[in-house]
Amino acid sequence: MDRAEILEKFRARYTVEQSALFEKALQYAEDVHHNQRRESGEPYIIHPIAVADIVMDMGMDAASVTAAVLHDVVEDGRDVTLENIVKLFGAEVAQLVDGVTKLTISGKQTYITKKQEQAENLRKLFLAIAADVRVVIIKLADRLHNMRTLAYCNPYKRMRKAKETLEVYAPLAHRFGMGAIKGELEDLSFQYLMPDEYADIKRQFEKQRSDREAVLDDAMRHITEQIAEAGIHASISGRPKHLYSVYRKMQRINGSINEIYDLIAIRVIVDTINDCYAALGVLHAGWKPLPGRFKDYIATPKPNMYRSLHTTLLSENGIPFEVQIRTQEMHRTAEYGIAAHWMYKEGRTTQSMLDRKTSWLRQILEAKDTTEDSKEFVDNILKDFLGEYVFVLSPRGEIFDLPKGSTPLDFAYRIHTNIGHHCQGARVNGNLVRLDYKLKTNDMVEIITSNSQAGPSRDWLKIVKTQTARNRIRQWFKRENREENIQRGREMLEDTAKRQGQALAPLLKPENTGDVLKRLNMTGLDDLYAAIGFGGISSSQVLHKLADQYRKTAKAEALAEQLASAPAAQPSQPKSKPLPVNGIIVHGDPGMAVRFGNCCNPLPGDAIIGYITRGRGVSVHRADCTNAENLCKDPDRIIDVEWAIGAETSFPASLQIHAEDRAGTLLEISALLSGMNISIQGLNGKPTGDGKYVVDMTFSVGNAGQLDQIIRSLKHLKCVNEVYRVHR
Repeated sequence: MDRAEILEKFRARYTVEQSALFEKALQYAEDVHHNQRRESGEPYIIHPIAVADIVMDMGMDAASVTAAVLHDVVEDGRDVTLENIVKLFGAEVAQLVDGVTKLTISGKQTYITKKQEQAENLRKLFLAIAADVRVVIIKLADRLHNMRTLAYCNPYKRMRKAKETLEVYAPLAHRFGMGAIKGELEDLSFQYLMPDEYADIKRQFEKQRSDREAVLDDAMRHITEQIAEAGIHASISGRPKHLYSVYRKMQRINGSINEIYDLIAIRVIVDTINDCYAALGVLHAGWKPLPGRFKDYIATPKPNMYRSLHTTLLSENGIPFEVQIRTQEMHRTAEYGIAAHWMYKEGRTTQSMLDRKTSWLRQILEAKDTTEDSKEFVDNILKDFLGEYVFVLSPRGEIFDLPKGSTPLDFAYRIHTNIGHHCQGARVNGNLVRLDYKLKTNDMVEIITSNSQAGPSRDWLKIVKTQTARNRIRQWFKRENREENIQRGREMLEDTAKRQGQALAPLLKPENTGDVLKRLNMTGLDDLYAAIGFGGISSSQVLHKLADQYRKTAKAEALAEQLASAPAAQPSQPKSKPLPVNGIIVHGDPGMAVRFGNCCNPLPGDAIIGYITRGRGVSVHRADCTNAENLCKDPDRIIDVEWAIGAETSFPASLQIHAEDRAGTLLEISALLSGMNISIQGLNGKPTGDGKYVVDMTFSVGNAGQLDQIIRSLKHLKCVNEVYRVHR
């Protein structure tokens, strides 16, 4: 779609004033992206136009479509600010653009790892969605077009984008009931992440295609005739099941594609709910239904407000096929989910639907207030709201979705905080169960409460699955057991200091604690102890902050003393830093032995953490190392470490190179490294059988910057396709 086509399409749907603003936005986007190209080589403006077109096709309002065409101008444009967008296009459009704009990695906003950067951006996105749900429509449209053109990206980027799409954006589309976008995002991700499995299922589909189409055409003809004879006005169409959905189902049942009954589906779209049930009666009278395969999602909608009747029928030759019966309104909701709200012209029912679909967003805002770490915040959302879940019923028949593995306690806190706090027991399907019982789909759950229950138990933190429940329990202990938390926190800090060989008394002097308390937004030491006691901050983190402030204060005092006593002409000498061990400075205990984790091979310039081992000193890991994430679960043994500036030490580094399988490949790579005075310690190359060649190599470097230079140089070789840093 080009400029003229998108303008014509917009003008046909929106007012003159809205069209004028959109044309202005389109021109602005064209100016900003003027010299930019996509990885396909096409002009970049094609992308925002395509995103705006997708958003428009979903029936969204004019502000959303205008924001869609502007969605990359702040992120990619030189000297374009959000203030510019507010001034030119208004606060509403600017807010939507800001919602889909990634955080800028400059100035104060720096990131240790790619994972951290991703977490920060996802946190910003989720909070923007909670503030204005239209943000998710624009973001999903953006991701959909990028996935449709993913073939032009390099292999590493393709895998990263596809993985993120499958783990975050497809579940997000599902949560908002956007079935059409969810299905396409999953299939596109599936194609790149698991190409062999994708090709195999596609091949099996194509093999049976003619038989399926014959069954489908025959069934549709008969259904059309039967429903017309019954006097029911209906629109009938067929649709294939998404390949990834087939793959997931095969994994679940541990069976073959022949065991899946809904590979082919017929949709019957009628005028009213009464017509839905009337059409169902006609079909069951004329066809043999498969037992146990009928589902009434009209009477009991899914939590994402999906409504439809599902039944599986057998054709004359015994091939099963699924029929979905729904009204036009239900169909729009099934395809477009939350976006369907803007399609409807009625007001009251759609607002009610919108409120029900977005009620879970309030819990995201609650999580924001109780979780400071971005990665933890995002992980909680992925687990609590976007992961696999079960459907349970309250005694009143209300349906609740909870993460798979949730317990009655999670259900109690989902209903209301006080019901959770006063929970004494639970009945599931009329039977008493333990509080750690794992809920299953269709369980009816009744919570037994008692006013004599003073509050939650600390053991509940080990039982609950959802972060929502965990946060509410922690908040109770923070508020109700302050004195106990203070005592526990004081003891925990003393124990940590003792283990690290740190004298605590000097660190707790008022002149040292003032700045620390201010930075943590606390008024006194009791607040600090209480936070440690209820788990709001770890004792090792606090000790590190206190020790760091003590060093700064001592250094300033020493310098002031030198200035006061030294002759005017004599400059004072700064206090020396601790001596490095293996190029590493260990704060708090500079005499400890230092070794590097073989799992990640950190280099100077990498963000690192230190872990106090038993008997082997400090183990140093990259901050994004998988093992480091596990080690951080024991925060009292984490110690502050840093690279010694100018340390003359070499470190092992490993790369994997994907190159063309041709004569001279190894020679070119070796010659390049030799020219850079790099000493190769290990080199192994092998063909993959598809015209490609994989080279694993190990060598010594001084820092991460040198390694980055090596990677950039290798990528410039014509025979090299991609280079990856690997851990041994």
